[in-house]
Order: sequence, then C-alpha cells, then structure tokens
Amino acid sequence: MSGNSATILAEISRMAPPGPGLDEAVLPRLRELSAALVAASGESAAEFRRYLSVAERSIEVPDDGVREYLAGRTVLVTGASGCIGTALLRRLARDRPGRLVALDLVAPRAPVAAYHQVDVRDRDALVNTVTEIKPDVVFHAAAQRDPSLAERAVHRTVTTNVFGTRNLVEACAQAGTDRLVLASTGKALRPYTPDVYAASKRVAELIVADAATRGVLRASAARFTHVVDNAIVLDRFRSWCRRGEVVRLHSVDSMFYAQSARESAQLMLVAAVTSAEDGLGLHAIRNLGWPVALLDVALGAMAEQGVAPLHISGYDPGYEEQAFPGLYDPTFAGDLSPLINSFEAPGARASASPDVDLVVNKVTLPEDARHRLDELDALCETERDAEVVRDGFDLLSRTLLEVTLASVPQDVLRRVVDLARPHVHRMNETNMFIHHRVRMRAGQVTRPSSAPVGIRNEAAS
Repeated sequence: MSGNSATILAEISRMAPPGPGLDEAVLPRLRELSAALVAASGESAAEFRRYLSVAERSIEVPDDGVREYLAGRTVLVTGASGCIGTALLRRLARDRPGRLVALDLVAPRAPVAAYHQVDVRDRDALVNTVTEIKPDVVFHAAAQRDPSLAERAVHRTVTTNVFGTRNLVEACAQAGTDRLVLASTGKALRPYTPDVYAASKRVAELIVADAATRGVLRASAARFTHVVDNAIVLDRFRSWCRRGEVVRLHSVDSMFYAQSARESAQLMLVAAVTSAEDGLGLHAIRNLGWPVALLDVALGAMAEQGVAPLHISGYDPGYEEQAFPGLYDPTFAGDLSPLINSFEAPGARASASPDVDLVVNKVTLPEDARHRLDELDALCETERDAEVVRDGFDLLSRTLLEVTLASVPQDVLRRVVDLARPHVHRMNETNMFIHHRVRMRAGQVTRPSSAPVGIRNEAAS
C-alpha cells in the first residue's frame, strides 16, 4: 500500500469509525475519498484481475481413475442447481457415469438423467428418494452457505447443514451407497466457533466422520475456501457500487484464499477416488496461491462498477475477526494446504492428486455428543427462535470440541499450547476458551476455570 493510500484510508476511518451506523452527512466526503483511493491504488487493479483470474484455475485429476471408478455407477448430486453442483454435474457428464441424478429444490441447469425436487431437511422424503435411486456415489453439495445469513437464519442453517447431512448419511446407509463425498469449507478447520455457518459445517464433518469411522459407509470431504465464481462478497461489492450505496469493508487488513468452481468440482472427484477406509478423508487444495486482500476486491469493484463511499465498518456477525493463534503449525506451513489445521497436519497423507492434501478424521461420537445432537434435533422441531436454537447449537458445538480434542495425540496438543501461549494477551474470549480446553486435554490445567464472558460455564466443566 502506498503512503498516499494509507493517508486516505486513515482519513476514511477518522470520518467514519467502525460500527453499524453511519452519518449520512459524511457520505459525499467519503465518496470523494474513495475516488481518490481508487486513483491512488494502482496495484489494486492488478490484484483484482488476479483475483478474477482464479476462476480459470484447475488442479490435476486422475482422469483414468475417475472414469474407471464411475463407470456403470449411479451418481447422485445434492445441491445440484448451485454453483458447485452445476460445475460438478458438467464435469461428471464428461466422465460418463452409468447414471447421473440430481437432487435440489430447484431444477439443475446441467443435463441429468433424472431430477428429484427434495429438501434435505425432510428426512422421510430424502430417505425414500435416495432408497429409490440407490446411488453408488453421492456428492453432497446442498447447504446454506452465507455466513451473514446464518447468523439471522439460524434454524434454517442448522437444519440444512447439520440435520440435512445427518438425514443423508442415514439415507445412504439404507440405500447401500458405496461412498458419500461431502462439500465442506475451510472454516470447518476451527475446532470451535460460535459462528453459526462455520460451526454447522464443522458439525457436518464430524457427523460424516463418525459414520465413516464406524463403518456405516465410506466417506470423503472436500474443504473449499472462497469460490470466486459464486463469491458472496464480490456480488455485494458490485451491487453496492452499481447503486452508489456504502461499500462496507470488514478491515483493510483482511486477506483470504480463493479457488475456482472448476477446482472445487475437481477436488470432489479426487475425494471420491482417494481411499480412506479408516475414517473421513478430508481433502484440500495444497497451493491456493497468494491470498487476496479484501480491500483490493472492493477497490476493483469500484473501478469496474462505479465509485461508492467506502466504510471500514468492522466484522459482521458470522465472520471471524481473530483466528485461534495455535491453528497453524509453522512446521507444516508451506507444505500443506492452509485449510488443514495444526491438530490435523501431523497425519497428512498423499491423495490421488499431487495438488491435493489428505488428512483422515477418525472419530466416534460418544453418547453425550449423540444426546446433544438428538436434543438439538428435537428443539428444532418445536422452536424457530434464532437465539434459542443458537444456544442449543452452541452447546453441541462445545461438546464436539471435547470430542475433537480427545482424538488428538498428547504431543500435538502440547505443541498447539506452545504455539498459542505467546499470544494469550491478545486472545478474544472464544480463543481463550479454546486455549483453556486444549491445555486441559494436554494435562496442563488440573481443573476448569470460570468460562469467559459469553461462554457458558457448563461447557468448561
């Protein structure tokens, strides 16, 4: 960032401090400053072009192995009308499985042998439909994927992402499905989070991992990061700019990795053919390139669609401001995908693609975790209030943190504690909670302390 750009950003922040509200009287001046920032940030245009070009990227896929695996098989894709589902259907059509079937609330844009309009939240309809189809392979891409919406539509997100996945696992088991491939997210690498979307995908991974570990079915997962082709944030920036509305930016320091819908579909195929018989095989692209600056995307959208007032508003609910400082181990950084965390990295294996890393999650949900899951399911049957469902879901999420940590070797837990300890002074409440629970599991704390503000003491006991 040039000195002039930094000066302009400082003035923008001074005139419009972070927060949800914004004085309309400052908008004309913010617009002037934003125009000056676009003009002064020449490197942002190149970075924006680099970001958009990610949509053309591919990874190496073992084509012969994929075709051999799919030959004569019935393949079912859930969430088939979405961006990833569409990319996957088009790629699968090239590989010519025996039969290609789609399931979604909306008919897919890509050609298929059959389409079934089913909501994954409807357990009976889903089980009946999957049992009728008898798929050999299921690619599960149906989900509520918007982190901001998840904080408002808590019931919808939990019932879709968590119980929709559990329903599908049951359906696949009854239908005798050979393999389930789950579309997951890099946000699921957080061992615990109060953010509803990230937690819902984390729980979905653990539900599938439990089924795979118990031998109910073979399963894999593909962890995606920001997919350029259907980027929520880019759509918002472009829409705000076209309408001349305020462009809200979490932070000028926000960076993120990106991948393409094509890579995402390819990653799911790699996950389908990579053997992981002892648990859930988690797959992630190793080289995601240099991370993208959110500010460059905002300025690129302005240059493309028209200048609008920029507001550095702070982090919205559902978006993580501070990652747990023990989440990445420098020992593995640079050699493994950034979508694999420090708890998982020591167990990394080779996959069917040189571009994809694989870790295996072997976990069996204990009785208390199953009880929490059933309690939440019953709660969602009778209650739709966002805060009531959020509280019940958070109890489950914290229970599953203990399940996750119980499966991690002691030497790895101690390593994570050492990595996080120098950053204790700047940890937020959530990360202090994680750090304390890791220390408990590592034997470095003999009894629970009081839970941080906002974290219920029940979880720390």
